[in-house]
Amino acid sequence: MSWLDLNADLGEGVGDDAAMLGIVSSANVACGGHAGDADTMRATVRAARERGVIVGAHPGFADRENFGRRRLLLPPEELDASIRAQVRTLVEIAEEEGWPVRYVKLHGALANMAAEEPAVMALCLAAIEGLVQDMAVLAIDNSMQVEVAEALGYRTIREAYADRAYQPGGLLVPRQMPGAVLHDVTDIAARAVRLAAAGEIVAAEGSIVHTGARSLCIHGDTPDAVGIARAVRDALASDGVEIRAAL
Repeated sequence: MSWLDLNADLGEGVGDDAAMLGIVSSANVACGGHAGDADTMRATVRAARERGVIVGAHPGFADRENFGRRRLLLPPEELDASIRAQVRTLVEIAEEEGWPVRYVKLHGALANMAAEEPAVMALCLAAIEGLVQDMAVLAIDNSMQVEVAEALGYRTIREAYADRAYQPGGLLVPRQMPGAVLHDVTDIAARAVRLAAAGEIVAAEGSIVHTGARSLCIHGDTPDAVGIARAVRDALASDGVEIRAAL
């Protein structure tokens, strides 16, 4: 693999967005569900435009108390309306700023549910239908997110996570489990190089997960996210991997 996209969840009111935007090639912008509002969306889009970083919508459960990381069972029409409103708001702001939304990536518990349950992913994609022409989907590889998005004809960017532990089947270890979030900068950078070189991730129990991911996520709210992102980018560059957006 000669190139890899680095993406980060930004506009969430935590971490150092300005520093992250100097490192990553794609920004997943919180759009008012788990975090963010019109002002933070506009500021994040402007900062991304200034640095040439493409932007995507990052909708999730409107559960700010739990940062969108608690699974909710909502009526389909309620979830549809929430996702559509979140993405539409960012799309309109981004169009005003001349830096359009290029893709969507689900956040937190909603993303994990959509990775496991085809109906949830299909509902989320129905909610964004028609908001952006040729909207791409950033989706965790080896999951229902990818299968459903591709079946519905969306351009899909397969994603892996630099700072999260994996289960043997390719899904993430739940955040409430010990070791679910990784912190060792050297190990995380080595994982990124192995993914780029061999398409492999070592799961928590030692098995190998094979992945075709072309985008690697570094959570903006992970402690020392900027240090992690810099180490990953430097390690990839040293291994001859170009960092660029997938779109």
